[in-house]
Amino acid sequence: MAPCARRIALPFALIFVQWTAVPSISVGQQRLQPCTASGPLVPLAGLSEASGLAVSQRVPGRLWTHNDAEQVLFALDSRGAIQGRVRVTGAKLEDWEAVAVGSCGSGSCLYLADIGDNEGRRKRVTIYRVPEPQNASGSVAVADAFHATYPDGAHDAETLLIASGRLYIVTKGENGPVALYRFPADLQAGATITLERLGEVAAKVDADSRITDGSVSPDGQWIVLRSHATLTFYRASDLLRGQLRSASRVDLRSLKEPQGEGVALDADTTVFLVGEGGGKSRPGTFARFACSQSTQG
Repeated sequence: MAPCARRIALPFALIFVQWTAVPSISVGQQRLQPCTASGPLVPLAGLSEASGLAVSQRVPGRLWTHNDAEQVLFALDSRGAIQGRVRVTGAKLEDWEAVAVGSCGSGSCLYLADIGDNEGRRKRVTIYRVPEPQNASGSVAVADAFHATYPDGAHDAETLLIASGRLYIVTKGENGPVALYRFPADLQAGATITLERLGEVAAKVDADSRITDGSVSPDGQWIVLRSHATLTFYRASDLLRGQLRSASRVDLRSLKEPQGEGVALDADTTVFLVGEGGGKSRPGTFARFACSQSTQG
């Protein structure tokens, strides 16, 4: 059968994608096309410390983001306009660095990762679970809290992943290696568990390469980790087994984000980014573009 290819077009309203001359990297029967992103950034007023980012499972076209140390979820549309704010009650946040969306019961939940630890001194980290709100305003109460410690001492982290119903943390690489840790399959609310260390993503990274967020594609095939300067894509089945071979990288420096932080993948291969404004009074930033995936069949 002759090969066929499916390519998703770029939404040009915000970001232009330029294809590089580098050949695509084949992983099994799927190919992830290298790309570079350039274009204007959308300002996020009130989000000077925009950090984590996640695509809603409940409301099409909605994303969730937050500031580092504020118990508020911001609802964005797919072009970066702020739709509203939802206050989170029942949490004691120290350094909220990531948000992820996952199934829970018959619906979806948001997992709020209080895992930041700049000084590397925290005795435990906490993931708060809340039902994903339907509305873009009001409040939502924490339903469960999951506490964890690392098996090898404290780590600073800004990345929470949800894959096949399991929770994973990727450390930042601030004062040690970038490493992948896994929660047990059977989460126990209120209990403190010891995470399982799966392996090192990188032994040592510089300031521009520290991992500030990550995301799993809705089909579960790809995981992306971001730093201030790059996106690195992995095949999920490899990364989650500790086989840490990257499939493709995207250079983000042309976007000129003041401080790139969050990333989320949508079902149509759209990549969403948020970042800090570079100062307490400056708005954060939002961008979107598409890294095309071709399927040979």
